Amino acid sequence: MLLDSASLYFRAYYGVPDSVRAPDGTPVNAVRGLLDFITRLVQDHQPDDLVACMDADWRPHWRVELIPTYKAHRVAEEALPAKPGGAPESPDVEEVPDTLSPQVPVIEDVLDALGIARVGVACYEADDVIGTLTGLAPGPVDIVTGDRDLFQLVDDARGIRVLYPVKGMGSLQAVDEAWLRAKYGVDGRGYADLALLRGDPSDGLPGVPGIGEKTAAKLLAAYGDLAGILAAVADPMSKQLTVSQRRRLVEARDYLAVAPKVVQVATDVPLPAFDATLPREPRDPAAVVALAERWGLGGSMQRLLATLSG
Repeated sequence: MLLDSASLYFRAYYGVPDSVRAPDGTPVNAVRGLLDFITRLVQDHQPDDLVACMDADWRPHWRVELIPTYKAHRVAEEALPAKPGGAPESPDVEEVPDTLSPQVPVIEDVLDALGIARVGVACYEADDVIGTLTGLAPGPVDIVTGDRDLFQLVDDARGIRVLYPVKGMGSLQAVDEAWLRAKYGVDGRGYADLALLRGDPSDGLPGVPGIGEKTAAKLLAAYGDLAGILAAVADPMSKQLTVSQRRRLVEARDYLAVAPKVVQVATDVPLPAFDATLPREPRDPAAVVALAERWGLGGSMQRLLATLSG
């Protein structure tokens, strides 16, 4: 089981009231919510291995170089260049709620004390870590995320599916190829092409103007993949494309030349050594006790410990 950690702790932050606080009054709603999420996932799915995949770089420069608008709307104002056209001196800082940012290091400390593998790699997003781990996994994989980008990894033949939260962790949509075809008209391999053609405002991807989700799905059904569509655009004898579709795709050729590298998750991330085995008892019991007391993690920590030991 691979967790898209940021996706889940953001969801926990907005799903658990910020009245859930540590003894000193610090909000810990994201921390406790994430612990409860993990408890529910382990109870319901009983994974042998579990990895919390982290965003070591939520907006990698190599993606921004290809599409400058990539996640640009999420950059905190203080991280923007001081001069027009200039580059920030440090990596972009994601705009995160003031009461969530301090909880992220606590989440990391808690996962480490429990012995739950936590993997992030410089210059890569959690999606890329997940893509690489999925490629290396010897058996079935459940990817837990609220991010549709990872639908591209769904592969029935290898037992790879996405568990997509519909409402908290109590209601998860199991996304397999049949679900993708019913919802979007594509399989996992086609989802990345659909996404780049359609665009995604939440990621700053412009897409091809005039090519919406339904049109993109029809084009992919007709031509197989983006390469097939572009071959049809270049072939004057191809009659299935309308005049307006051909024109729009021609006008978007520069975007379409770079978008696949931005949209497709990396599968060759240089991973550090780690033990993915789901622990039955905490790696550092004293640290678990100290963290639980310091941050008032109470029942959330106890429920997870009981679930792991059981």
